[in-house]
Amino acid sequence: MNRKQPQNPTSISRRGFLGSAAALGALATTSSTPSSAQPAEELDVREKSFTDLQSMMSSGAATSETIVGVYLERIDLLDRGTRGLRSVIETNPEAIDVARELDRERAAQGPRSPLHGIPILLKDNIDTADRMTTTAGSLALEGSVAPQDSTVAARLRSAGAVLLGKANLSEWANFRSEGSSSGWSGRGGQCRNPYVLDRNPCGSSSGSGAATSANLTAAAIGTETNGSIVCPSSACGLVGIKPTVGLVSRAGIIPISVAQDTAGPMTRTVADAAALLTVLAGSDPRDPASEQRQPAVDYSESLDKGSLEGRRIALMGGSRGRNRHVDAMLDETLEVLEKAGATLVDAEIEFDRQMNRNSYQAMLYEFKEGLRQYFATLGPNAPVKTLADVIAFNEANAGRELPYFDQSIMLAAEEKGPLTDSEYREAREQATQAARKGIDDAFEKYELDAILGPTGGPAWVTDLVGGDHFTGVGSSSPAAISGYPNITVPGGHAFGLPMGVSFFGQAWTEPQLIAIAYAFESLTQKRREPQRLASLDLNAPL
Repeated sequence: MNRKQPQNPTSISRRGFLGSAAALGALATTSSTPSSAQPAEELDVREKSFTDLQSMMSSGAATSETIVGVYLERIDLLDRGTRGLRSVIETNPEAIDVARELDRERAAQGPRSPLHGIPILLKDNIDTADRMTTTAGSLALEGSVAPQDSTVAARLRSAGAVLLGKANLSEWANFRSEGSSSGWSGRGGQCRNPYVLDRNPCGSSSGSGAATSANLTAAAIGTETNGSIVCPSSACGLVGIKPTVGLVSRAGIIPISVAQDTAGPMTRTVADAAALLTVLAGSDPRDPASEQRQPAVDYSESLDKGSLEGRRIALMGGSRGRNRHVDAMLDETLEVLEKAGATLVDAEIEFDRQMNRNSYQAMLYEFKEGLRQYFATLGPNAPVKTLADVIAFNEANAGRELPYFDQSIMLAAEEKGPLTDSEYREAREQATQAARKGIDDAFEKYELDAILGPTGGPAWVTDLVGGDHFTGVGSSSPAAISGYPNITVPGGHAFGLPMGVSFFGQAWTEPQLIAIAYAFESLTQKRREPQRLASLDLNAPL
């Protein structure tokens, strides 16, 4: 394994936040930009979809090189410094060169896919065999360069996407401490919510969510074990898809759970999420779970604004009564669905609460073994080779790795035995079966197309002393533990803070969930560009 320090093409800036697109400044590397392309200082990439960016490139109004350059400059201006979002751990020093080559290819033979020339951020637990590192936010892996691309990275490159950089995350995907703050890592520091900077971005894919929402990238890839795609998508006003486990290969992704882990798209629109999922999905001999996936699908074909007509949708039990803002969002959501022709099934779907406890016990075993297997892929010179090595590193570097909270989850996982232990097998089987039975039985009994739930409540104030302050509202566990798909869409706001609505269902039903989400998004249009307020504006409308 190579050990290289990451190189960043953008300088660390403390110039603060500049309001207009024109203020983003000329880029250092624009020498090969065609004269017909719009100058970088005039190029506005905010809230632009994949289709918008492709139109800009195909018309000659912009090139991938200038688009990538503007995103890099936005990262420099908005992510760094004392008031920065801290959503990006490192940028790709080859991004401009890759974009320039993709521009040449476009001119010679046209685009490879809807992602040709589009900049995408990857969560920093997704391997890239280039000049970027993959560390899960941990100083224990600082400088570690993967010897092989993850399948996710390889598929993005093949589609012509530009890998823009690595997003910050909750260290080790939030499987380190019971009392942690979401979005904190030893390498990246505390990621901030782009709507209100003192608020939390939620979930371990926090940097992917914050950066995409703040228009520091066209889109990002997150990973989820339970809530880590949908929660930051909700808190950051995004669309997030947690696919069926096996639809997207996990090869080359630092693991937690072999049964629940998956990567997925985090975007500003359902259409972009569908296009990105189309590229990510595919079987892979490096991930046995992908062998059960369904035939290849173009998920963009599911984008039908009228697709709510005749859909049968039920509300997940326990969704109401814990947060008045969430209750108001649900009331509005149900009204929209009913007016669009959906049938609201009079049944609140309940799930066995024991499944969460069993899932957690199983994940302790899976995390320990999964890390051992991942570290082995880094070769004999890997800086750490076992979970015990990581624990020892953290203890030896407590000032940098344990300044706010402990590593209680890691210590609990280290005490577990192999995956052949009966305690593990029983916990995993009971958790998975309970979640699948709850969903499958409800779909059969009520002839459902989707189950609806609140993705989460308004973002809480970040607290590095006390840890996260969840409102108790959420619906990620059934889909996460069963390995079934889940999609969240912006559903409302409280004092300007976004909240998401989730639609989840049975295995491999991504097409119908995307159709439902797209129709809902088309009717509601709840996405708002974040304003990066220092603190909550109590005068903002509910």
